[in-house]
Amino acid sequence: MKWFGVAKRRNYKGYLFVLPWIVGFVIFFAYPLYQSLRYATSNVRVTGQGIRMEAAGMENFSYIFTRDIYFVERLRAFFVNTVLSLPVILVFSLIIAMLINQKIKMKGLFRSLFFLPIIVVSGPVLRMIMEDGATTAPLIERYGIYSLIEEYLPMILQEPIAYLFSQLIMILWYSGVPILIFLSGLQKIDKGIYEASLIDGASKWVAFWKITLPAIRSMVLINAVYSVVFLASSEINEVVILIRNNMMNPNTGYGIASAMAWAYSLGVVLLLALCWLLMGREKKVRARVILTRQEAMRYEK
Repeated sequence: MKWFGVAKRRNYKGYLFVLPWIVGFVIFFAYPLYQSLRYATSNVRVTGQGIRMEAAGMENFSYIFTRDIYFVERLRAFFVNTVLSLPVILVFSLIIAMLINQKIKMKGLFRSLFFLPIIVVSGPVLRMIMEDGATTAPLIERYGIYSLIEEYLPMILQEPIAYLFSQLIMILWYSGVPILIFLSGLQKIDKGIYEASLIDGASKWVAFWKITLPAIRSMVLINAVYSVVFLASSEINEVVILIRNNMMNPNTGYGIASAMAWAYSLGVVLLLALCWLLMGREKKVRARVILTRQEAMRYEK
């Protein structure tokens, strides 16, 4: 009878509801992940009789980091550009969300305008726009920003800063979803807190740092994770394009491509962990000691 108790039946119902997700995870995620790991540690050859694999250990990983002339450079460029682009996306998204959150007319229209590029611009369309130079700002080139970068910045920062200015419009296009997430967080903040702070003499600048930013701290982390994943999985990402090309290359094939994908994925996971360390951890607040009336009187004496 224990198997048919109320608690047991509830547990079985819960397992029954999550069963489709578990099956889908095993079939569409866990097994392909295991298969790609096998490819990454094997020499894979596609023959007329099917796929043949020979154990290769870490040879594929050694190849992509020591003999491949493109992977390390594109991997470095991606992470440097992402680290520089992420603060721009977050700050721009927060500013626009705070402006839209004000009492203005046609608020829904502005939300749609900033979110529209995320829907319309797909990989091929965005690639065509980039080739036509529509993602660059002409004023930046007109006033010689690139010459100033080459003259005053060290060599290691010239390329990423130039990339940031050259693709500034495209980077701001990625802010559609973060703007909506920030906006939803701002709308949940109690207006009475701002009124109380104004009564106490706090300026809007102080209210932003003491009320707004702590209240949307979790939203900052969510937007950071979303932006990193979006940039990492973009169809115009040079690392993704390189992995795809190596997968179809008969000289490298699935083995090298899988090794690149695993190294790239681990790097993205480390970047996400860094975002959590910087934005996700809650600061430990020391508990305040509340004195009783007798203790307070004793302290005054």
